[in-house]
Amino acid sequence: MSKESNKIHSDGFSGKFGFIIACIGSAVGMANIWRFPYLVSEYGGLTFLLPYILFVVVIACSGVMEEFALGRWGGAGPVGSFGKAAADRGLPRRAGEAVGVLPVIGSLGLAIGYSVVMGWIVRYFKMSLTGELFALGTDAAAIGGAFGSAAPEADTLGGAVGMMLSGGIFETGSTLWILIAVGVSAVIMCFGIAGGIERACKIMIPLLFALFLVMAVYIAFLPGAGEGYRYLFSLDPRGLLDWEVWIYAFGQAFFSLSVAGSGSVIYGSYLGRDVDIRSSAKNVAVFDTLAAFVATLVIIPAMATTGSDVASKGPGLMFVSLPGVFNGMGGFGRVLGILFFAAVLFAGMTSIINLYETPAAFLQEKARMGRTAAVLLVHALGLAAAVLIQPWTSKWMDMVSIYICPFGAALAGIMFFYVMRKDTALGAVNLGAARPAGRLFLPFGRYVYVPLCVLALVAGAILGGIG
Repeated sequence: MSKESNKIHSDGFSGKFGFIIACIGSAVGMANIWRFPYLVSEYGGLTFLLPYILFVVVIACSGVMEEFALGRWGGAGPVGSFGKAAADRGLPRRAGEAVGVLPVIGSLGLAIGYSVVMGWIVRYFKMSLTGELFALGTDAAAIGGAFGSAAPEADTLGGAVGMMLSGGIFETGSTLWILIAVGVSAVIMCFGIAGGIERACKIMIPLLFALFLVMAVYIAFLPGAGEGYRYLFSLDPRGLLDWEVWIYAFGQAFFSLSVAGSGSVIYGSYLGRDVDIRSSAKNVAVFDTLAAFVATLVIIPAMATTGSDVASKGPGLMFVSLPGVFNGMGGFGRVLGILFFAAVLFAGMTSIINLYETPAAFLQEKARMGRTAAVLLVHALGLAAAVLIQPWTSKWMDMVSIYICPFGAALAGIMFFYVMRKDTALGAVNLGAARPAGRLFLPFGRYVYVPLCVLALVAGAILGGIG
């Protein structure tokens, strides 16, 4: 564990590098792989990338720093840190703690939905290893049928209940694979912060980047890849006047950096007092953006080699479109499929352990449970719920990501930028800093970042999701 700390947990990250790589793992997830390439394709390469990078800088320099600092200062997850923030202003601690429960619920809700997605990924990774996926060829209907079997959907709540009562969800869904994914997450987390989460991220995150880079280099030499690069680096100045480009670039940056008042706060609570928050936030933003960009360097040129369009922005891109592209490349395409789903597996696993960590830490802090018991309990709850929600996973994920996550981010921002006293907040973010945050940091957070959180909530509700 890094030097002198105020946290109530006995475990923590071994140092700055362990903290940063764990935070990169929490940020790099499905949005980097199945949504970012689609948005780059839909809104024209650099025309989308320029506003996206601008919003990454804005959020990293405000929200990411704020959540890290709040967790470290509070020495706890959102419940304990919100309560301490309220007490700092002379307000009832219990009122702040009550508010902090919402981000915990949001983190568990997202973990449940992510558990289902991880089940799909584990299943597809197995299919790529055994050759089942390659045997489907380039027939989109056949590949779509395989995905439909892995991810059955019900049109209505009654239909979903009927599917469950009839046992159909266990016959056609990904229950076994969800169990494997959740089990691996539980085992990693039972080893603790430094020994489990940090160690796993130190292995999986470098491998993730290495696998995507290998794929990117191979695809670069395929006929037709150049068309993908030309599109990726194109710029249409008129596109910068399109409000959709800006709102979706903002949404992608906001959700990709995982500001939700939960995961970044709890990881911050495990951070030593000697670590520079500004530098850590910068590194997380840079590597999260690099992961999305490298994935795009694989996906868009790969689609270009077969003349395909990136026409899907969600699971369809990853589980239907791309397998058909890889299968159409011949023998080495099967290898690319294995590498791709291995990389996706690493991205998903490093994210899901962060999502389960917040409710597990809550049980440790408030119920005084031991770590192993807390980890096993939240994973058992998550597994049971994940199996049951399979028929309406997309609706579940929309509900959590559109409403609860941005609301949690706004609450954390309000606690830090409005409720905490000014000198307390500046002291929290500047602790261990080589160069203190400027005098504009707090006003920027108050009048730019917090309103952006509200915008994410409102725009998401109106447009059906922006990230």
